[in-house]
Amino acid sequence: MGLKLLIIIAFSILYGFFEIFMSMRQSHKRSIIKSGDRLSIWILFISISVGYWLSFIIGATKIGRIYHWNTFFIIGFVLIVIGLIIRVTAILTLKKQFTYTVTRIENHEFIENGLYKRIRHPGYLGQLIIFLGVSTSLSNWLSILFMIVPVLMGFIYRIVVEEKFMITQMGQKYIDYQNRTKRLIPMIY
Repeated sequence: MGLKLLIIIAFSILYGFFEIFMSMRQSHKRSIIKSGDRLSIWILFISISVGYWLSFIIGATKIGRIYHWNTFFIIGFVLIVIGLIIRVTAILTLKKQFTYTVTRIENHEFIENGLYKRIRHPGYLGQLIIFLGVSTSLSNWLSILFMIVPVLMGFIYRIVVEEKFMITQMGQKYIDYQNRTKRLIPMIY
């Protein structure tokens, strides 16, 4: 378990640096017209941090251990790769429209192509799959639970804040988009 756990921890740290790098990179490139974040970035950060710590602490114990370590490590790794592909694709689709905080930027364009044609928040879906993959790779069903519950709560709050903001900024255009798409999972939610 030692080497695989180190791999999971190393990936988690690298992924965190990727998100920090993307945040710093995009924050200097645009003029914010209006912010509507309502602390959702901090709530999301705290929920992800709590999820990670609880998941890793529980994952280090034998409580909830699933004794197919290799199988769940591989399943978790596959989920991580899928989540990364979705997350990066969503960011690349948005290009200059991508922000870490809920904001309206100068020359804001409404994006409805690529993954955004079917779901409104593919970047969040990608992150949720990454977190599911990380916790699954720990081979502990309690780790999965302790990761997903706080993280999902943070993302749900963030989505509610973002969608209210988009309605105030885009009006009927965004409401029509909501009627044509699902939040995270095509044809389901």
